[in-house]
Amino acid sequence: MPFLLPCPRRRALVASASLPIALALALAAPARAQKESAKNEGSPRELLAKESYVKPPAEIERLVTAPRQNNRTLSNQSPDRKHFLELRSDGLPSVQSFGKPHYYFGGLQVDYRANRARILTTRGASSLEIVDATTGRAHAVELPPGATASGAQWSPDGTQLAFIANFDDASRLYVADVSSGKSHQAAAAPLLATLVTELGWTADGRGVLTVLIPESRKPVPQRPAIETGPLVRMTDGHKDKTRTYASLLRDPYEREMMEYYVTGQLALVDVASGAVKRIGAPAMIFAADPSPDGKLFHVTLLQKPFSYIVQYTNFPQSEQIWGADGKMLVELAKRPLRESDGPTDDQTPGAPPARGDTLRRSVGWLPSGGGIHFLRQEPPPNRGVSPDTGDDPRSPANATAAPAGGSARQKDRLYQWLAPFDSASQKVLVESDNRINSVLFSDDGRMVFVAENGNGVGHAYAAYFDEPGKRYTIWRLRGLTASLGAGARSPFAGGGPRRGTGADSLTFYQAAGDVMSRRGRAGSQVALLSPDGKSAYLAGIRYYRNWQQQAPRGFVDRIDIRSGQKTSVFQGASDVFETVTATLDDDLSRLVVVRESPTMVPDSYLRDTRSGQLTRLTSNKDYTPEFTSAVRKRITVTRPDGYHFVLNLTLPADYKEGTRLPGMFWFYPYEYTDQAAYERTLRTENINRFPQAGPRTIEYLVTQGYAVANFDPPIVGAQGRMNDNYVSDLQNNLFAVIDELDRQGYIDRTRLGIGGHSYGAFSTVNAMVHTPYFKAGIAGDGMYNRSLTPTGFQNERRDFWEGQKTYLEMSPFLSADKLTGALLMYHSLEDQNTGTDPISSIRMMHALQGLGKTAALYMYPYEDHGPATRETLLDQWARWTAWLDIYVKNASKQPAKVASALP
Repeated sequence: MPFLLPCPRRRALVASASLPIALALALAAPARAQKESAKNEGSPRELLAKESYVKPPAEIERLVTAPRQNNRTLSNQSPDRKHFLELRSDGLPSVQSFGKPHYYFGGLQVDYRANRARILTTRGASSLEIVDATTGRAHAVELPPGATASGAQWSPDGTQLAFIANFDDASRLYVADVSSGKSHQAAAAPLLATLVTELGWTADGRGVLTVLIPESRKPVPQRPAIETGPLVRMTDGHKDKTRTYASLLRDPYEREMMEYYVTGQLALVDVASGAVKRIGAPAMIFAADPSPDGKLFHVTLLQKPFSYIVQYTNFPQSEQIWGADGKMLVELAKRPLRESDGPTDDQTPGAPPARGDTLRRSVGWLPSGGGIHFLRQEPPPNRGVSPDTGDDPRSPANATAAPAGGSARQKDRLYQWLAPFDSASQKVLVESDNRINSVLFSDDGRMVFVAENGNGVGHAYAAYFDEPGKRYTIWRLRGLTASLGAGARSPFAGGGPRRGTGADSLTFYQAAGDVMSRRGRAGSQVALLSPDGKSAYLAGIRYYRNWQQQAPRGFVDRIDIRSGQKTSVFQGASDVFETVTATLDDDLSRLVVVRESPTMVPDSYLRDTRSGQLTRLTSNKDYTPEFTSAVRKRITVTRPDGYHFVLNLTLPADYKEGTRLPGMFWFYPYEYTDQAAYERTLRTENINRFPQAGPRTIEYLVTQGYAVANFDPPIVGAQGRMNDNYVSDLQNNLFAVIDELDRQGYIDRTRLGIGGHSYGAFSTVNAMVHTPYFKAGIAGDGMYNRSLTPTGFQNERRDFWEGQKTYLEMSPFLSADKLTGALLMYHSLEDQNTGTDPISSIRMMHALQGLGKTAALYMYPYEDHGPATRETLLDQWARWTAWLDIYVKNASKQPAKVASALP
């Protein structure tokens, strides 16, 4: 059970709890080599044994630290569509910012000194820029000295910008004038930005809703000098299956501390005068949103009881509407504590659904003002739920008679509810026999677009409120999920294809696109309609069956709402990948598009849809030309059993055909039921993409003379039992890859390394215990003993006792004695990913030490699942390259037996 401690003390505990690591790290260089390293200063073995941050070869360092943050994306558009907001960092964050003291409260990370979420401390923007949408010219927003910026929000008219200024010891509300970039502190009181990290404008642009530190806040609770009792955990006979969480509350003191740091004062700040109106009493505010007129507030509260077995997002919540005085006008939904991530004993045939199924959901302010809208599904037959009170459906008082002739469908409804929020002011706008996924109103509130799903069919349609019962189909397709609410900033968020989804291949290639949206007068997203209001726009990406030759193309169609007739507004070019990211007017005569190709870095352009003229708005650069110029090949690999899959092979830019290179495999297996399921994942491949590079792109190893194969090999089996074939499929996949790359003359099969992160790390160690092919492995943030994730992992839904044989066969820890090659493991000490507790790497290292295997373990302070800081990233690359150079590139020079690290 994790302890709640400031980071310095936490570090001491981690170090003492991980004492075997000191011996484990010694295995990075055998005892004999460690003694010799003093004579060979700067050797790879000496680097591996260093207990301070080290740096990789210069070519790698340049690629890792490339200033990618200088490239503009133009995605955050102002409501008036005249500008874009750019938030920039200084590049990779530092250990100094990540190492600032912080607490963990059941998954919530808090910078307790500054009373804010830790992410605001570690990820704040160092600069803000306003970019003109027609010329690309930019000017800076003034930031206060010593502060970073977070949560920037446009005012509804686009003339102002509110943001959170993060100082070392506090966060404060600042407002900037868009035209001049000048900013000022809007309120003297510091913010409480632990749960609420966004700001909310009123529609008139005069007020900003936020959460402040309470004026009458009591002193911070203190842990008793002597413990007052035991840690208590109890079960009640219910099957509360939960994932293996990284941080959970530990004891009553931690519950008290969490309440202290999440209890804040809701306040409306007048941005011109600085006047602060405190609304209601301090409470544990989870989310808050003002009505357009600023007189009502949609507030979600975190409530008790807290839990020791699930994280804070599963704690009870109450969704409410407050009046201007902070008093609750109505409780919209009350969600109880959820201490299970899966089915419970109560979810048996004939039992009522979980209460969340029939609660009010997707609550939002009506774009025209005056009230809220929400979705609500009626209870199943024989289980009544009051649409107004949300009474427990299991209450005998709410039971209703079953309809004659069998069970009826559960109706799902879109409601409008106006003040004073009584039964008389509630009105059904749309009713459906299917579950409604999402809705998107017009700005005048006279009609709505609805996305619903039923029987495997996605249906998007329009409904006018003065034509009750009538629907105008936008699109209806089997196998695709209908969803709305994707703004012009990201017009492809719903309704379009997903990796591995859409069983109907014909349907996939017929995808119609998503209804586009824009920012409405009240600040919320509304449907983007033509100037005459008769047409909407559908934006998407069109994919092709022969994806190896024909790249996807972005498109926008205008659709006449009533007739369904479509006309093309835009279709991307065939030789570059071109997608719409923003619109500058309602008739779509001007679009902002992003264009890229394998040799052209993504840039934003203003496109005139009538003349076709393009005006370049950004001047982005390729900051990693060494990587971009590398040789790339897509190779189809066929296993002995006939299954085939694709790998991406990257070779040095100066590669000469026929040269056999040391190989590095980087992989991440996925589970499928058949070949067709795997094939569906390839349909969104894009041959016109610019090569994507980040700080941890494994292909950088080509600069060190390696051939790098990156692939997602398939694990194939019956639904729910795919992992029964995990080990055999893993062996077949790797054998087929090696055989094919060897046959084509790219690799030296006697000098191979393998690696992966998270589930890829787990699979890396499995590869090294179940095959003899690899001289070395790199495994990061992995789990190596499946008995430590007993209620499921990845896509495995059986628990340990249902699939015990598979769990044991898949646990490389239990076969550690069979490990071949030299294994480098790394793990983040504050890994918050479910199921990858650092104890797994510690115990694996302990086992390998006892077995006399060649191994190293590097554990990085302050890092989460997937390292982020400059120091850690460079250190990892330094150790990876040194490890591979010793055990892969120069494998033939290694001694037959490695000396023990112990005296």
